[in-house]
Amino acid sequence: MTHPLRHQASLSRSLAAFAVGAVLCFSGSSALVADAPKVVADSVVLFDANSGKVIFKKNADVQRPVASTQKLLTALVVAEAGGLGEDVTIAAADENVEPTKLGLTPGQSYPRRQLLHALLVKSANDVARALARDNAGSIDAFAQRMNACMKRLGGENSNFVNPNGLPVDGQYSTARDMARVARAAYNNSLIREITCIRYYPFRFANGKTETLKNTNRVLRNYTFCNGMKTGYTERARHCLISSGTYRGRDVIAVVLGASKAHIWEDSVHLLAYGLGIPANQVESFRVHGAE
Repeated sequence: MTHPLRHQASLSRSLAAFAVGAVLCFSGSSALVADAPKVVADSVVLFDANSGKVIFKKNADVQRPVASTQKLLTALVVAEAGGLGEDVTIAAADENVEPTKLGLTPGQSYPRRQLLHALLVKSANDVARALARDNAGSIDAFAQRMNACMKRLGGENSNFVNPNGLPVDGQYSTARDMARVARAAYNNSLIREITCIRYYPFRFANGKTETLKNTNRVLRNYTFCNGMKTGYTERARHCLISSGTYRGRDVIAVVLGASKAHIWEDSVHLLAYGLGIPANQVESFRVHGAE
């Protein structure tokens, strides 16, 4: 387990400089234009991943549940703590969670790096609990680290209670705050590398291998998308933080509170708009044979 004081010092050093820039970048008004895409989702922020400049926003500061998109923050806390080659031993309590889980066996051990892949590709809730407990000693203590990390990034309207985004009273964030998390995650080389993986072969401790399919359908279907994280609960509805790159541009779209019918469409249109891809050319970027 990472020592708390060493963890806090490391995280503070790595995020302090970034947080100042994040506050400045996200405090201004958005650059709305007449032909901006129409989105159905409840809350949206589209921004330039490099400068932090907001391109489009809708209800950016409304507090709401964000489901599994908050696993980006979980991954950020774990990644910044280091020791990613060290093993995490699965506990029985880690498996006491639904609905999406990998089904790990208590007593088995896996490198933190491997579990981060399962967390971000498969969105496994049991993996989130295992990483959180390993990192901070308990779920409550890890939630405190999540909240501290958000504050360092300049977030002011969030409170996290668990590492996986499953419904619980008192847990909420905003599109703007999650944009801060997304930008920090995008600038973390490991998280950025993991979130762009479409399929990941996870090797269990018993030797069995299972190919995990990324839950991000935009990533699987469009070449300009290179991440990041999905989310869904009945309370939060469908959520997606997606990143894209094209001709030197890097943008991130935070889409919260959408219907199943519109989450992918809203995200694709936002990314294309931010990247300067004309609407009539979007389908030319579709991955052949994808679904």
